[in-house]
Amino acid sequence: MIATIAQSTTSARHRLSASRGLVTVVVALMILVAAGVLFAPSSLSKGAVLGMLPFAAVLAIVALGQTLVVMQGGIDLSVAGSVSMVVVIVTHEAYGNDARVLPAALAALAAALAAGLLNGVLIGRLGLNPIVATLGTNALLYAVVLGVSGGTPRQTTDLMASIAGGTTLGVPNAVYFSVLAVVVTTTAVKRTVAGRRFEAVGANGAAAWATGLMVQRHRGGGYLWAQVLYWLGGVLLAGIINKPTAYQGDSYLLASVAAVVLGGTSLLGGRGDLVATALAALFLTQLDQFVLALGVTFAVQTLTQAAALAIGVALYTIRWSGLRRQLRRGSAPLPVT
Repeated sequence: MIATIAQSTTSARHRLSASRGLVTVVVALMILVAAGVLFAPSSLSKGAVLGMLPFAAVLAIVALGQTLVVMQGGIDLSVAGSVSMVVVIVTHEAYGNDARVLPAALAALAAALAAGLLNGVLIGRLGLNPIVATLGTNALLYAVVLGVSGGTPRQTTDLMASIAGGTTLGVPNAVYFSVLAVVVTTTAVKRTVAGRRFEAVGANGAAAWATGLMVQRHRGGGYLWAQVLYWLGGVLLAGIINKPTAYQGDSYLLASVAAVVLGGTSLLGGRGDLVATALAALFLTQLDQFVLALGVTFAVQTLTQAAALAIGVALYTIRWSGLRRQLRRGSAPLPVT
């Protein structure tokens, strides 16, 4: 009975945290839009929004993969190498030939799955530290990037540009892929038995192991499925940008972690709000647009992302009620003796 009550209390706390993340992101978006109207109207023009949405969609997809990893109490530092590798393979293997787009995309998927399997074995099976393991995998992925591209960018094909960079009913196609990814991932995690087991392992690995769940398999599987989402984001990015660089994924490491944190997913693992993560990606991308519209430098843009990450960590990890009590006690007058 006590275990059941504790489990119900924990589940309610996780649901409250997820809902809090969604509310926080929605409020932040509203404040950002209001600030844009007042201080940088050009950041909300039709052209600016249509130019921003494809990149927000890619970040949302990549951040979904990072969320799956963080829900298992890990972190994936191979995001940059994975996205860059997919972009390089697709643009170089399909260069100037639309008929080669599908084989190139499948080759990139195979490479991404291999990277996810490597991360899964190193972390889920061998128990290596996620930071060390994924950092090593990232170095291997960049070796593949340099081996395939030689550091030279290639122009995207017309087919890729029309699919990933085109629009349908006035909305960028990348947005549709992003919405589909959110729906499928959320349904798989929240509405299936395997997904609920996945969340249970992330919330309490010891308790999950005691009930007979395969903890190692679920933890390793998070890295594998994350790579599938990185692959989708990389393929879209290869079509959105006319001539992507060999290091196109570098900007997605900090941004993906920031989106996960702002969405309310705890860095210690457990339940995560995938919809909130996607909205946080939209917020961060529009925040970049707003900062650039103010005419600041790229360094300030990077600092803004870091500040958003720090604020997100502070919002969800600091016990503000306890801090207020401590401050009140600290500011109270000393007793007279």
